[in-house]
Amino acid sequence: MGLSVKEIVKTIVPGRSLPNLRSFYWNSVLLTTCRRLRYFGSSFHCPICKSHLRKFLAFGLHSRPNARCPVCGSLERHRLTWLFMTQRTDLLSPPTKKMLHVAPELCLERPLQKSGTVQCFSADLAGESVMIQMDLTAICFPDRTFDVIYCSHVLEHIPDDWKAMREMFRVLKNGGWAIIQVPISVRTTYEDPTITSPKERERLFGQQDHVRAYGEDYYDRLRACGFTVERERLPAQLEPATVRRLGLIPTEEIPFCTKD
Repeated sequence: MGLSVKEIVKTIVPGRSLPNLRSFYWNSVLLTTCRRLRYFGSSFHCPICKSHLRKFLAFGLHSRPNARCPVCGSLERHRLTWLFMTQRTDLLSPPTKKMLHVAPELCLERPLQKSGTVQCFSADLAGESVMIQMDLTAICFPDRTFDVIYCSHVLEHIPDDWKAMREMFRVLKNGGWAIIQVPISVRTTYEDPTITSPKERERLFGQQDHVRAYGEDYYDRLRACGFTVERERLPAQLEPATVRRLGLIPTEEIPFCTKD
């Protein structure tokens, strides 16, 4: 005998009943609507959730103005990535692409899952809300599984980033592409595994749970693992007023990696 809808929901989301899920959904819709109304305006626009806003919110350890969308929670890098993926790639065009989304951000996961052209596999080492709990240095998929990989601001947390990059190259299909972003804050990558103090890591690497500060040679690391890498400078190709309105960082780049 097959499982009922209620039993299936309990299997997928342990401890959460179907009525609770319905309540969660409607509360989420209501909250989003309230935020749209509260921050409604014409000065800014989020390309992910399509909200027209009077402002973005400040965000970050060293507070950045106009960084976070008050409706979907996207940051500058998420909005830039969404623009690039939707305007400069065929991600949302048929046929369906199989995508590995590492440490998924909810602001991007939702539209990707709803797109109808992306079969998205969300993965994280410890995340409870992902589809797969997975170590990026030991990806649990066969060679050449994915058409697309998106991994943003993850490698700076991983001691063996070389192994993680090689694993992503391994599971990417020939002809596939990946966006593998990291914060670049110094000229040459600096790392020291003997530095374990949170305060020292924050001072030297920018955050207490970072294990290195990446430099311009990051792109060479990706190439050394087999990727062909293009440094896509989308904000530089837009009008300054558009960059400001979308809440982008004018100098930010996208490392667009392909596997020949």
